[in-house]
Amino acid sequence: MGKHNRKIARFVILNFSRVNSLLKRLFIFPFLLLTIQIERMTILSFSLLTIHLKTVLLSSCLFFTLNAIKSQSLNTFIEEALGNNPEIQKFELQYSIASEKVYEVNTIPNTEFGVGYFVSEPETRTGAQRFKVSAKQMLPWFGNITARENYVNSLADAKYEDIASAKRKLIASVSESYYNLYTNKAKQKIISENCKLLDTYEKVALTSVEVGKASVVDVLRLQMRQNELLELKQILEQQNLGEQTAFNNLLNKEVPIEIDLVDVLFIPSEDFEVTTDNLILHPELLKYDKLFQSVAQSELLNKKESSPIFGFGIEYVNVEKRPGMDFSDNGKDILMPMLSISIPIFNNKHRSQTKQNELQQQEIVAQKQERLNALETVLAKAINNRKSARIRFDTQTKNLKQANQAEELLIKKYETGTIDFMDVLDIQELQLKFQMAQIESVKTYYVQTTIINYLTQQE
Repeated sequence: MGKHNRKIARFVILNFSRVNSLLKRLFIFPFLLLTIQIERMTILSFSLLTIHLKTVLLSSCLFFTLNAIKSQSLNTFIEEALGNNPEIQKFELQYSIASEKVYEVNTIPNTEFGVGYFVSEPETRTGAQRFKVSAKQMLPWFGNITARENYVNSLADAKYEDIASAKRKLIASVSESYYNLYTNKAKQKIISENCKLLDTYEKVALTSVEVGKASVVDVLRLQMRQNELLELKQILEQQNLGEQTAFNNLLNKEVPIEIDLVDVLFIPSEDFEVTTDNLILHPELLKYDKLFQSVAQSELLNKKESSPIFGFGIEYVNVEKRPGMDFSDNGKDILMPMLSISIPIFNNKHRSQTKQNELQQQEIVAQKQERLNALETVLAKAINNRKSARIRFDTQTKNLKQANQAEELLIKKYETGTIDFMDVLDIQELQLKFQMAQIESVKTYYVQTTIINYLTQQE
């Protein structure tokens, strides 16, 4: 039905005056409405040539803001990724392991038990010693166990920042992949519209060839341009399959799901203000603070371990009665309480550990400053790139408007009976170039916004 309408429209374009006068003479009043419809059809035929202009004007006005449309689609994927992604699960398990070590260090040294049998029985006044049994327990200095717990807890706190950092990176990866998919979809849509437009131009060119107003070369040029667009569309389709696989892997989906993308993205009229102060709260930097604290706790533990260790115990010795003798202590067993202390007299180990901790803290401070400088550089580039994307978008909008004006002039030439299909191809190529550049500008804008959000946690 659509092809039939276009054929009628093309026929009416070329023979409008004769058809209109003939219909009026034949049908006059009873079929006046039919004449009006044919006149409307004529207008429709002109709109076939201007449909691209209207599409461009519509798409030029529509670009992404971080509003309800995004929150209903992208945020859903992000929440699903955070719940399923194996990398997040890996860091959570590592944190659980580090936290569990608190119970590992909350112990005292093993209790020592001993049993001895005298092969050669020593003789004493009260009798011969047969065997002995002993038990001993060593105890760390006061506060030693608490210091170990604090040290292990500080390591677990540092490990927790890996989870927060991994979540931010995952959010950024999902968002960037989502915008890549949207960009691919938007480009395919633009190419399809341009192919339809070229198809319309080709039909017009064929008609012009029939009436001697164009050459076959013009038709071939249009067909070659269509082939190029179809090639580009097929390449985009293949790239889209690869990006869909990457997106599903981020969501850890065994069975690929259909990705429901927004129809159109908007660039907001104003950029949100970036609070650079939030950069120091980035998990990668907070981890260095936690590592610094863990070294401080390690030094406290080192001092506690350089303190003496004391212990207590008891020893029982079995004594056999002396035969042929009768006195009060004959065969009396021996019970001996014991108290011991371990003093680290040669404590070079602990002095060396103190020096290592000092150097390690200096290293952490340097690493944090290095990472802070790197993140500040990334943030500054992201802010500038986002501004550049807006400038490029505005420029392409102006260029596209001027290209549309040139297209209108070509349409007016067609209405007067002359059209240069080389100009048609040039204008169509410019329009496609500007539209593609607009889509890339929108993608760049939101990819850079994603980077800003990753660094400053802003929406």
